[in-house]
Parts: sequence; structure tokens; C-alpha cells
Amino acid sequence: MWFIFALLTTLAWGSADLFYKKGSNRNDKFSHVKIVIMVGLIMGTHGLWYMFSNDIHFSPFQLIRYFPVSLCYILSMTIGYIGLRYIELSISSPIQNSSGAITAILLFIFFKQDLGWLEILAIIIISTGVFALALLEKKKENEELAFKNVKIDPKYKIGFLAIIFPVLYCIIDGLGTFADAIYLDEMTLISENDALLAYEFTFFICSVIAFIYYTVIKKQKFNFIKERNKGFAAIFETIGQFFYVFAMSGSAIIAAPLISAYSIVSVILSRIFLKEKLTKKQYIVILFVIIGIILLGISDEL
Repeated sequence: MWFIFALLTTLAWGSADLFYKKGSNRNDKFSHVKIVIMVGLIMGTHGLWYMFSNDIHFSPFQLIRYFPVSLCYILSMTIGYIGLRYIELSISSPIQNSSGAITAILLFIFFKQDLGWLEILAIIIISTGVFALALLEKKKENEELAFKNVKIDPKYKIGFLAIIFPVLYCIIDGLGTFADAIYLDEMTLISENDALLAYEFTFFICSVIAFIYYTVIKKQKFNFIKERNKGFAAIFETIGQFFYVFAMSGSAIIAAPLISAYSIVSVILSRIFLKEKLTKKQYIVILFVIIGIILLGISDEL
């Protein structure tokens, strides 16, 4: 079942990416704060509903136990949200999209893994495809900006910020996924339900803090209706998180690189709904990754 859960996570997070893109405004310096508020609100609501509807006894201690994982994910996601403000200064890069592959490598090094040649081949295909797509996306983005005569400060292209944000995201997200694999799969330190609720309630706490910061300290009004695209993104983010914990508990070393392919889903949905044009090379890479996913599905049945 882990393969189905991983696919559902990939589809959900790819859909969330679409709405993040629609809801992000480079001129709004609080855009990332609003996203944190919406995601935390939806996750907290879902967590309460899931806990009471399934009669789950959740100990607040689990928030502390799972905090290292939650912290890594929330930090990396916040870095990503900040980057969404800047299309021309985007932190999206091949480095950032490599976190799934890094997790798989760490698990292979530190834990004994029983992988067949088909699974290894599929992981390599998917990871390479995700990396290649990020390269093509970056190239396409730069060409569009040049066509529009957008002037970009060189420090964002080759300077400290251009390097540190993708590296930070990749390292923190990769470590979070690696830690999650230890918690859920390798050492089973926490159950799937407790991990899900701990993460969602931690994000809700962050949401409350962000809301207080935005409305009280910065004295801004938060309009939930105007932020509906962020709300839709939050819903898909939460759906993905629900399936994610079950995928990771099943086979983390394979699920991690597969789930990182959600960027492929995002590109396809952007083509369908945002009418973004794709190059032939992008179509080839997408097909390449789909073949890798099919190979994983075949290996799961063998």
C-alpha cells in the first residue's frame, strides 16, 4: 500500500504547488506569513477532526518526541514559501529538488536496505528526472525574464542568496525526511497517527504565532476570502501530509524520491490550468519520470 500512498501524496502536493503559485504575490512581503497561517489552520482543523472521529488518544508528549522532524519540515517549507514571493529571485533550483535523492542515499548508507536492481534503477531515473526538470524550469524562467527585460540583481543570480536558500532547503528538508524515515520506518519510534497529529498540531501552533505576528504586531487585517488560493493549497498540503506518513512508514527509501516527483505533477497542472507552455525537453523528462514511477509500481508487485 505504501506505493499508493506515495502516489497520492505526490498528486496532492503537486496540486498544492499549483495553488501556491496562484496565491503567491511577489509584491506582498507577508505572503509567506499568510501561507503559514492558512496551512496551520487547515492542518489543525484536520488534526482535531481526525483525532476525535477515530477516537485516538493523543498525548501532548508526542509533540515533543516528533518535534525534530516537525521543525525540519516547517523550517524548509517556510524557506520555500519565502522563495515563492520572488519569481525572478526564485529559490527553486536543482539543488532544492534533490532532497528526496539525498534522503535515499542517507538511508542506504546508515541502514541496511534490501533493494532490487529494478527499484534502484527506478530511484535513479526519478531522481535524475526531477533534477533535470528543475534545470529546464530554471532555464525557461531566465529566458522569460530576459524577454520581459526584467533586471535581476546579480547577487540573487550568483551571490550568497542564490546559493544559500536552495542549499538550506535541500539540507533541512532532506534531514527532516531522513529523520521521518527513522521515526516511522527504520526504528518505529512513533505511530503513523501520532506522527500525523504531532506535525499538524505543531504547524497549527506556528499558525497561531504567525497570525498574532501579522494582526497584532504588524497591525494587518487577514482576509480569509481573498486568500482562498492559499486555502486550497493548504487543503492539498494537508491531504498530502496524511498519506505521506503512511507512505514513509511502508518503505521510506523508495517513497522519498518518488514523492519528490510532485514537481512533475505541478508542471503538468500548470500546463493544463495556467496554460504555461512546456518545451519538448520538459515533455521528455516528464515521460522519463513517469517510466521510473511505473517501474517502482512493478517492483512493488513483484
